[in-house]
Amino acid sequence: MISTKTPRQDKKQSVKHLRATDARAVVQLATAATHNVTRIVEGVHQSIWSTLGAPAGKTKEQTRGVTGFVFKSIHGITQLLGTAADQALTRIESLLPTDVIEAANSPQREAVLAALNGVMGDRLEESKNPFATQMALHYQGEILDAHSMTKITSHSSKVVVLIHGLCMNDLQWTTLYSDALTAHGYTPIFLRYNTGLHISQNGALLSQQLETLVQNWPVTLSDLTLLTHSLGGLVSRSAVAQAQHQNSNWTHALKRLIFLGTPHHGAPLERAGSWVDVVLGATPYSAPFKKLGQLRSAGITDLRYGFLTEQDWQGHDRFRRRPDRRTPTPLPIGVACYAIAASMASKRSPLSDRLIGDGLVPLKSALGQHDDKALDLNIPKSHQHIFYKTNHMALLNSPEVMQILLQWMNTARE
Repeated sequence: MISTKTPRQDKKQSVKHLRATDARAVVQLATAATHNVTRIVEGVHQSIWSTLGAPAGKTKEQTRGVTGFVFKSIHGITQLLGTAADQALTRIESLLPTDVIEAANSPQREAVLAALNGVMGDRLEESKNPFATQMALHYQGEILDAHSMTKITSHSSKVVVLIHGLCMNDLQWTTLYSDALTAHGYTPIFLRYNTGLHISQNGALLSQQLETLVQNWPVTLSDLTLLTHSLGGLVSRSAVAQAQHQNSNWTHALKRLIFLGTPHHGAPLERAGSWVDVVLGATPYSAPFKKLGQLRSAGITDLRYGFLTEQDWQGHDRFRRRPDRRTPTPLPIGVACYAIAASMASKRSPLSDRLIGDGLVPLKSALGQHDDKALDLNIPKSHQHIFYKTNHMALLNSPEVMQILLQWMNTARE
């Protein structure tokens, strides 16, 4: 169909997704990208010269002499221009009215930012880029904090926190689940967070959010459920483990942990990414391009085996291949835990379970099953369900999934 919109209308539609701080965020990204590309080019250049016996600079990937001076100049000029632009835009922002700076979010904008945070959210946070997502609970489209909780008219003591997965956000849960939960007396609350951070970092932040929730809810919160999708399940497990270690109050209200397609034992896609690092690093000519694969976030590399604790990654090169030596983190005692897995195959088989799964997560990983007894989550069969001819994303919007969830939640209350 031919579009009837004029160029002016198209431009207006595009502008509505932008904020005043976006210019500064883009400048920071452009500056970082220029630095990274320059390092790759210099690495390739030095790799070629090293085969002719030319010595390297301070590192084996850096040049020296006149060539080294040129590359240093590029880095220096890039940083100078980037800093100047950032400072100028910051001053301009301070002069703008609040409603211009804090323009309303759109689903399209939030989807792009969620994907960006998933891929490089750790770098965005480290550089204080305005595009970095800050963790927050959301209720009926508004951020929920200690002050706003006191104004909530719903006085239900039963709350379900829905936690999204990698490269996603709270708006990508459909209303199907929240409407059904509300109809059964639960108050649905949504978490939005930077999925590019380490799982253990997000776990610590989530624990703080849930502590605030339990302490400031209008009535005593006696029935808390965490309904999680994909990476969100790992973040919730990390939060529970850290909270129990710190004797946080919110764990006393926790009744259920529900996992939808959670890669408890990692996902093949990240392990494939680590093999790319190995292959690219095999020759001096391709080694500089390994930096491209190493742009992936801490949240992604944690998915290699499903790292939940700080000890799992701290002190290690997260891009270097190494055996699975996770700290065993069992499911919490006294909390009903459930797992829903999906398979794109029509029936269960060793090949489809291992290689296909839901397209992203193998079946055994989603069910928490592992050959090592210390890592096996031992989720009871009655707390498991497998959906066939179903992919990873379909778990977010399925009447059949919702029916199983309600059965489990009602059974647990009886």
